[in-house]
Amino acid sequence: MPATAPGAVLLSGIVGSTAYGLAHAGSDIDRLGLFAAPTEGFHGLHHPAESQVTTAPDRTLHEAAKWCRLALSCNPTATELVWLPEDLYEVRTPLGDELMAIRRSFLSARAVRNAYLGYATQQFRKLLTRDTTEATTRARAAKHARHLVRLLEQAVHLHETGHNLVRLPDPGRVRELGERIADEPAVAERLLAAANERLDRPGALPDRPDERPAEAWLHRVRAAHYTPAATPAP
Repeated sequence: MPATAPGAVLLSGIVGSTAYGLAHAGSDIDRLGLFAAPTEGFHGLHHPAESQVTTAPDRTLHEAAKWCRLALSCNPTATELVWLPEDLYEVRTPLGDELMAIRRSFLSARAVRNAYLGYATQQFRKLLTRDTTEATTRARAAKHARHLVRLLEQAVHLHETGHNLVRLPDPGRVRELGERIADEPAVAERLLAAANERLDRPGALPDRPDERPAEAWLHRVRAAHYTPAATPAP
């Protein structure tokens, strides 16, 4: 566990473009993880910090309860932590493995639609507001377009199979499509419409997540990280 961690790191890995297969020379290495703050820290007026973000290295750690809340809303970035390819995990613990075992219970059709399409729409809006005369902005637009395509493909795959496809099967195609969309944003409109249509069909996900496994897991985390105060000597 890194010395700067705010608690016991339960699960951590490399996420972002590296995980998707979209990284290139010079791409940042992004890390995401979750930790368990000492349980006694929740007993007073001020609770432990819910997140820790560092830039050297680029790493975000969420406290276990916050991560669960994000995952229950199907936040795309948080969710991918428990669906990474095996080779991208850097910290795994028994409690982290338990969380991975209940990962499908966090998913729901409504939240996947809201979160993934919401993020994809944000990327589309950024495409429409860029200054097309700047080369650096053109490169940024292609990046937004790649992530738009990636989010839509992940959303549809989640909806139809109940499995989160983090590592894209054809990243070259996604890169090429991103370049095309950067020059012709209307292509993205068609992709958004097609994804909406597929998400309207019956899928593999329930309408609402099952919170019970997450609640039980958090109770195990709190029990494992509780150190009773020492009894004063008489």
